[in-house]
Amino acid sequence: MSSARAYDLVVIGGGSAGLTAARTAGRFGARTLLVERARLGGDCLWTGCVPSKALLHVAAEVHAARGVGRYGLSAPSGPADLAAVMRDVRSAIEAIEPHDSPEALRPLGVEVAYGPAVFTGPRTLAVGGRRVAFRYALVATGSAPALAPVPGLAETAPLTSDSVWDLDRLPERLAVLGGGPIGCELAQALGRLGSRVTLVEAQDRLLPREEPDASRVVREQLEAEGVTVLTGYRVEKVTDGALHGPGGDVLPYDAVLAVTGRRPRTDGLDLAAAGVEVDGRGHVRVDDRLRTTNGRVFAAGDVTGTSAFTHLGGVQGGTAATNALLGPVRRIDRRAVPWVTYTDPEVARVGLTADEARAAHGDRVRVRTLRHDRVDRAVADGRTEGFTTLVLDQRGRIVGATVVAPRAGETIAHLATAVRLGWTASRYAGTVHPYPTYADGPWHAAILDVHERLARHGRVIGGLVGLRRRVRP
Repeated sequence: MSSARAYDLVVIGGGSAGLTAARTAGRFGARTLLVERARLGGDCLWTGCVPSKALLHVAAEVHAARGVGRYGLSAPSGPADLAAVMRDVRSAIEAIEPHDSPEALRPLGVEVAYGPAVFTGPRTLAVGGRRVAFRYALVATGSAPALAPVPGLAETAPLTSDSVWDLDRLPERLAVLGGGPIGCELAQALGRLGSRVTLVEAQDRLLPREEPDASRVVREQLEAEGVTVLTGYRVEKVTDGALHGPGGDVLPYDAVLAVTGRRPRTDGLDLAAAGVEVDGRGHVRVDDRLRTTNGRVFAAGDVTGTSAFTHLGGVQGGTAATNALLGPVRRIDRRAVPWVTYTDPEVARVGLTADEARAAHGDRVRVRTLRHDRVDRAVADGRTEGFTTLVLDQRGRIVGATVVAPRAGETIAHLATAVRLGWTASRYAGTVHPYPTYADGPWHAAILDVHERLARHGRVIGGLVGLRRRVRP
C-alpha cells in the first residue's frame, strides 16, 4: 500500500450530500478527495428523483391522452410500451449525468477516486491499494432499499426502487408493498401506463406522515384511476405469484414491488476503526453540527437517519463541509424543510401537521383550511379536489402548511420561507400573489385567518369606523 497523502477533506459517497460537500470544499480552495464506490450522482440521479420524475411525466402524458375522448378526439387504449418509456427515462439521466461527472468537479480542484473506502484509523482510510490521510472526512454513503420482514418476500426477489428501472415490459398485475411516497408515486405511474396495480399498506391510511385529508385525496385519486388500495392490510407471507393476507386472503401478482423502507449504507466502511458510532438502526450518530463521535469525521444525508430527501442531504453536505473546514458553527434548521410526494395531485408539506402543532403548542393552535373549489385556477383546470392547510401557533405564526394540488411542490417553497422566518398569517396575506395560480390557496387561507380574527373584534372596529365618520374631512 502506498504512503499516506493528506487531504483537507475526504468525502465518501458521490450522491447529493457528497457532491455538494465536495463542491463546497473545492470552492473554499481545500484539497479535496471524493471517493465513490460505483458512479457519481447517487440514488437521486440513477434510481430516485430523476428517473422517477421522468417516469411520472410520461405517465401523466399517457393519462392525459387517454382522456381526450371527451373533446371529440380518438383516445388511445391498451398498455404503453414500457421499453419506449424507459428510453425517455434514461435520456433524462444522460442529460443530467455530466453535471455530476469528474470532469465537472475537476475545475473546482476536486479529485475523484473510485473504489470502496475503508477506515484504517481516526484520520486515515484506504481506497483500493491506496492509503489516504485526512484532516477531516465526511461520510455520505446514503441508503439502500430494505425489505420488510415478511416471510418469503426476500426469496421471491421482488422489485425495489433500485431495480424497477430495469423493467422493459409492464407487469399485467403489479402488487406494490408500501403506501408511502415512493409506493404511491410508482403505483400511480405504472397504473397509468397500463398495469393493474394493487397498493398494500399495513397502516390505516396512505402517506401516514401527512394530514389525514391529504391521504384521503390521494387514495380517492388512485382508486378513480383503477388502482386497488388496501390499507390496514398486513401481508402474512409471500409465495411465488401471490401475496397471502389475513383470513386466508390471496392476492395474485405477476410482479411485486417492495418499497417498505431503507437502510443506511455503512457496510464495509469499518467505522469502528475511526471511532465513529452508529445507532441501533445502523445510522451514523451526529450532533446538531453533523459531527460524529470522532470530531474529525462528519456525516450527512441518508446515512445519518436525519434526512430522507435529496435537497436536505445537499444542504447537510454543504453545511458539514463548511463546519469541517471553517469551524463547526452552522446548524441545520429542520423546522422549515419542505417535502413533496409527486403523485397527481402532489402533496407538499413544510413544518408541523395540525396534530403535531397541538402537541407542541397546545390548544391555542389555529388551523385554516381552504378547499380548492375556492381557488379560481383549480376551478379553471377542473382540479378542485385539493386543499391548502395553514397551521398557526398561539402568536399567529405559520408553523406548518400542507398543499394538495398540481405543482404543489412549487407552491410550498414560499411557505417554507414563511415558516423559516416566522411570518404570521397577516404578513403572508399582505404579500401580493399572482393571479390565477394555485398559490392563491395559501394566500386566501391566510386572508381567511385575518378576516376571522377581525370578525371577533367587530364591535371595536365598528366603533372606529363610526368615529372616523364623525370626523370632518
